[in-house]
Amino acid sequence: PTREAIARAMCAELNWIKPDGLPKVMSAKVVLLRMHRDGLIVLPPPKSKNTNVRRPPVPTPATDPQMPITGTRKDVPDLCLRRIRSSADSRLWNEFIERYHYLGYVPLPGAQIRYFIEGKDQILGAIGMGAAAWKIAPRDQFVGWNHEQRQARLHLVVNNARFLILPWVQVRYLASSSLSLLSRQLPGDWQDTYGYRPALLETFVDRQRFRGTCYLAANWIHVGCTQGRGKLDRYTRRQEPVKEIFLFPLTKNFRRILVTGITSCT
Repeated sequence: PTREAIARAMCAELNWIKPDGLPKVMSAKVVLLRMHRDGLIVLPPPKSKNTNVRRPPVPTPATDPQMPITGTRKDVPDLCLRRIRSSADSRLWNEFIERYHYLGYVPLPGAQIRYFIEGKDQILGAIGMGAAAWKIAPRDQFVGWNHEQRQARLHLVVNNARFLILPWVQVRYLASSSLSLLSRQLPGDWQDTYGYRPALLETFVDRQRFRGTCYLAANWIHVGCTQGRGKLDRYTRRQEPVKEIFLFPLTKNFRRILVTGITSCT
């Protein structure tokens, strides 16, 4: 059998499906590959060479530094988030992130939506939203759910995995304004794409690099810090910088939704 077939069989055996009813094949592939690399199982050879090898986007003149853009939020009355839909925009988004974000470009895990921050007829930054961290104690305590509840409804939490204001853009309050736009626009976009509305946003800020001021200004809630294990680490095997955890409830009854799944009251 192929790796694809094994992943699909795994989803069928575990009833591992997405909210839209389709099997979580990509997630299963990730789990199987990690088990293979850890020596727990042996997978058949991939059908094609260089599978899962990340090729960083190559810089092009399209993302070269531009003339400084300065001012305040009031100087950008047409500020908006433009969703990435075309392959050309996707390549450009990847290139901006690889070139100017300190973490570089990696494919976002699971369900995802990406945006350009635009205004003044120019791209000012980029935002990437993806799958939530598996287990983060301060977040889980803030929500108040148990292990089973988290497993059942973790998809209702969306992670702000990338947030970039381009280095030549020096517009005061642009970052917090962009986050405010995100909290209003994302739920509807997510509903249109995946058939359900998320209840909570999360993000992780490297405290050695940033203070998270723009998140606080956009009314995100600081709930604690990570243990430096990595976003998807279930086995205490990875070591990463300790990061501050910020959350943004997308509805007043987010706890009820995340704990019980009941969405009738708002």
